[in-house]
Amino acid sequence: MFIDIHSHILPGIDDGSRDIEQTLEMIKIAAVDGITAIAATPHVISGIYDNKKEEIRSALQELNKRIENENIPLLILPGAEVRLEPDLPQRHLRGELMTLNDTGRYLLLELPSAYVPDYTTRVMYELQLQGITPVLAHPERNASINKDPGLLLELSARGILMQLNTGSITGLFGSEVKKTALKLLKQGSVHVIGSDAHSAQGRRIPIISPAYEQIKKMCGAETAEILSYVNPSRIISGDSIITVNPQKRFTLWG
Repeated sequence: MFIDIHSHILPGIDDGSRDIEQTLEMIKIAAVDGITAIAATPHVISGIYDNKKEEIRSALQELNKRIENENIPLLILPGAEVRLEPDLPQRHLRGELMTLNDTGRYLLLELPSAYVPDYTTRVMYELQLQGITPVLAHPERNASINKDPGLLLELSARGILMQLNTGSITGLFGSEVKKTALKLLKQGSVHVIGSDAHSAQGRRIPIISPAYEQIKKMCGAETAEILSYVNPSRIISGDSIITVNPQKRFTLWG
């Protein structure tokens, strides 16, 4: 079994699923792959995807009704992939940010694709002071981090969690991204994986099993289980996650 904490499965609200028919196709693909729950994490980017908490909840409620009617054994949970912006701490204090499964603890954050903003550490630290644990989405696909994975060391030391894309592990985003992803895995810098699914076709489909098998071969079955099910389960429950270090020892985090 797997739990997917990163997907663009809500229809018609970002660059993910275009309509309810494609969403249902994605859900069926996920169920066949062994995924039992998916966090719907639409983009939240000021001026581009201004998805509000109420809109996400409404879309989610409608989708779960359709899933129930279709008798699909899979649960869709609330969430968002929030672009890192300077005013996030203020927006969180106003109750505007949707955390993963709306527990108020874990917030999926996305960096700009080309660089790491100079306000990154400050914003994440201020969110942590408010009780939020940032989960950094697909850092392996950021151009600056791809060139220098050491940029993540300070963030990781500060308690920032790292979510790797399954497609990065299997090579769907190219050899350089895969190289960075595997390096982060070997370093024990990864806390959770997610599909980052956008469609029912091509390389952005909601599957986890191929990445799970590769992690299993490289790091062992226990690590693969922690990254694909145990930690996602703890995140959606608002509980402390388990960290994996290079020596394959496991400790609670948070």
